Amino acid sequence: METIDTLPSDYAVCIAGHGSRDKEGIHEFLTLAAKFKAREPDRIVECGFLEFAKPTIDDAIAKCVQNGIKNVVVIPGVLMAASHVKNDMPSEVLSAARKFPDLNIRYGRPLDIHPKVLRVCADRIESAEKTSPRKTPRTETLLMTVGRGSSDPDANSNIAKISRMLWEGMGFGWAETSFIGITQPLLSDALEKALRMGFGRIIIFPFFLFTGVLVKRIYSVADDFKKNFPAVEFLKAPYLNYDDLIVDVFMERAREIPFGLQNMNCQICKYREQVVGFEDQVGEPQVGHHHHVRGIEGHHGLDHGHNHRHSHDHSGREK
Repeated sequence: METIDTLPSDYAVCIAGHGSRDKEGIHEFLTLAAKFKAREPDRIVECGFLEFAKPTIDDAIAKCVQNGIKNVVVIPGVLMAASHVKNDMPSEVLSAARKFPDLNIRYGRPLDIHPKVLRVCADRIESAEKTSPRKTPRTETLLMTVGRGSSDPDANSNIAKISRMLWEGMGFGWAETSFIGITQPLLSDALEKALRMGFGRIIIFPFFLFTGVLVKRIYSVADDFKKNFPAVEFLKAPYLNYDDLIVDVFMERAREIPFGLQNMNCQICKYREQVVGFEDQVGEPQVGHHHHVRGIEGHHGLDHGHNHRHSHDHSGREK
């Protein structure tokens, strides 16, 4: 993949986050944005949220329009491209493009599967191993990678790919992929299966950027299993957070946008191709479903029910 060393100086950056009901998670996201800004102190860098927190993405883009700025790159501040990245965030960008017709707004891609992301994953797993007094070899350890869970099979399959790459790359005896909501297998069910395999150690790794309701639920499930099955060692690995390598990848994502290098993987996207079981969702337009919780704290279900059409245009301009 071709990379670009610098982002043109006349571009502002907007980092678009999902948002959370958890104030600690919001603080971590803002810390990452601040670390990004510290790398390029002379550039306008703003951040906004899709739901549950302020500023909104729309507010953040509006704040970028200053000092004669005519170009804004919007980076999805998330790990994988599912419905939020493919539909809801582009809807916010399209809305801002209508509001500022003279502004060149370009939309990028999320972190996705990247060597530096994998390195941070490995670091987190290794840090969990170091907390144990036992000298259990990795060949006798099962790695349980836990994703958020999505109605998009493309995103779910990427979690499985991450799990497989860590399994083979780090030399574990086995690895399983599970989710904390929406899709199968759920973490509890996957742990029940893992116990029957007889491994003496299970490392539970939340593949999340920041803390929040779901990460804390993952750790709660791990604590319950640790209590109920004391003969097995359950280790809780940290999530990714605002590691410097994560900031590196976000900066790479920003730099590739003006040069048209930010294309997502569309080969198995259910909104573009007829993926088995999802044929009726081809061509669904980018229509956001977060207007009712934009900038508002409060409860919102795990599954947002994204039954909508999608044009699959990630340029930030309507077609």
